[in-house]
Amino acid sequence: MKLHALLAAALLGLSATAPLAARPAMTNVYGRDCQSLNGKWAAIVDPYDQGVPKEIFLNRTPQNDTEFFEYAFEGGLRLEVPGDWNSQRPELEYYEGTVWYARHLVVGETVPQLPEGACVTPVAAPRDGERLFLYFGAVNYRCNVYLNGEKIAAHEGGFTPFEVEIGDRLHEGDNFLAVEVNNRRTPDAIPALAFDWWNYGGITRDVMLVRTPDRYIRDYFLHLDDDSDRRLRLDVELSEPAAGTEVALRIPELGVEETLRTDAQGRGSLTVDVRKLQLWAPEAPYLYDVELSYGGESLTDRIGFRRIAVDGTKVLVNGREVFLRSISFHEEIPQRRGRACTPADAQMLLSEVRALGANMVRLAHYPQNEHTVRMAEEMGILLWEEIPIWQGIDFSDAGTEDKAREMLREMIVRDRNRCAIGFWGVANETRPSEPRDAFLTRLLELGKSLDASRLYVAAFDNVYYKPGSDRFEMHDDFAQLLDVVAVNKYMGWYAPWPKDPSELRWEVCTDKPLMISEFGGEALYGQHGDPKRASSWSEEYQERLCADNLAMFANIPNLVGISPWILFDFRSPYRFHPVNQEGWNRKGLLSDRGLRKKAWYVIRDFYQAKREEQSRK
Repeated sequence: MKLHALLAAALLGLSATAPLAARPAMTNVYGRDCQSLNGKWAAIVDPYDQGVPKEIFLNRTPQNDTEFFEYAFEGGLRLEVPGDWNSQRPELEYYEGTVWYARHLVVGETVPQLPEGACVTPVAAPRDGERLFLYFGAVNYRCNVYLNGEKIAAHEGGFTPFEVEIGDRLHEGDNFLAVEVNNRRTPDAIPALAFDWWNYGGITRDVMLVRTPDRYIRDYFLHLDDDSDRRLRLDVELSEPAAGTEVALRIPELGVEETLRTDAQGRGSLTVDVRKLQLWAPEAPYLYDVELSYGGESLTDRIGFRRIAVDGTKVLVNGREVFLRSISFHEEIPQRRGRACTPADAQMLLSEVRALGANMVRLAHYPQNEHTVRMAEEMGILLWEEIPIWQGIDFSDAGTEDKAREMLREMIVRDRNRCAIGFWGVANETRPSEPRDAFLTRLLELGKSLDASRLYVAAFDNVYYKPGSDRFEMHDDFAQLLDVVAVNKYMGWYAPWPKDPSELRWEVCTDKPLMISEFGGEALYGQHGDPKRASSWSEEYQERLCADNLAMFANIPNLVGISPWILFDFRSPYRFHPVNQEGWNRKGLLSDRGLRKKAWYVIRDFYQAKREEQSRK
């Protein structure tokens, strides 16, 4: 089936929503008419989940001498949005449970009398022919949204955006917005009960009001055509069915001014031949200013065009073989022990990626902030973005699969116009079983129906050294369905070396590109000791470990890249050592204060040599 047919089927699936379920966010919110709701929000901590029985979302106040209410949003806790609650108050550092957020949306010129300390945002009422949406970049993990005492939306999943229309629910004067947020881990969640990173709770990304015309461009996908690097393809879906209406596309630098007409379902496509198209590439980014217009609305975007493909055991970008000099990081600023949530945070993380000499980031282990994705695109950094299917998932549960499908859909729809995304990841460290294989196969099919222009990957941790064959081997049928196979292997840390690293051989998915997606070990910055003793937790041991792994990787015939684990030390409840860990995973090449360990230089020098080698080809 051609991509445009698959896309049409995928777009059709976006329209159906369950009662009270929030919708996947419209494409390119940042290119629309937006009003920020970021800043301080009033908050109530609700560890026993009494907020709903007490109806605190009504925000009632005593009306006579006999009334009283056992809650108040004003005069108490205030939390920064976007942000996590764990890093904002010491007493919430380990908190997992419910927190209520609230602010007042005031419509009209007359400002009502509100309690001192109320969090207030003036809002212009929607005009005739205008709609107003409430957009959340991400809320971790479950949330319910209430407006003026009515539950208007619910969402599950801590790393993807959603929206709900509120224009027809606002009235003149004070409108009370309350958001019930819960980050409690459960067996049916994704990720599930146990995961090796910090479970930051809160409204962790931007909150905005988005204005659109009555009928607007809900979704679009602009990319290279399947068959030519000199032809662009645009697929568009309107918010409602409307046959024969025109959507205009402008790319001034390319001299493109084209119009498509929608069909009866409000969808349309066009192809445009272009000349002298400059392609985006890692370390050589090129983006074009793009404008889409329809019904009085004009959307602006910056979009690059590139082709990524597999040729045997090679990964090609724009037809050229590339070695993936990758690194991973969590969406965390270790210096403040909190969730990364702003453009400045993205700049800090990505500047360290550039300093290391990497040309790619594996965004571990979940879709990260759109600021990070867009900034990486501007900087020429290729991305692997994945959903948090990380160990411990109940693959036999249909409800869990539904959640995974929605997370994948929301991730791809948000970012498929971002050419920096080269890989969609569908799983990390899952073990073969019939339910798991069926679950991931259906997930992979959904992904390809939404976007067939990227490579699909999963990371496996079931590669083992077989003494009889004197090789590393893996037996996993699902791996054969992927474009690229990735392996997490901690030789010298979780597994002892069976022989000298330079003598080890691999025979893993030899007909496919293979990437080492995680390797390394822990070291406490500034701690020095025996480079042969893991329990030294020393920089010298981590340094030697990286060098030994690089020696082993040189013998992998189908190796297309490596991604050491990880850029920064990061917080993790898995880590109990009272001296060397103190609640941190110390595998970072950089410490929790951003200081470079000895292993950082090993990887930097290796990447520099790889870059020079590729430039000579």
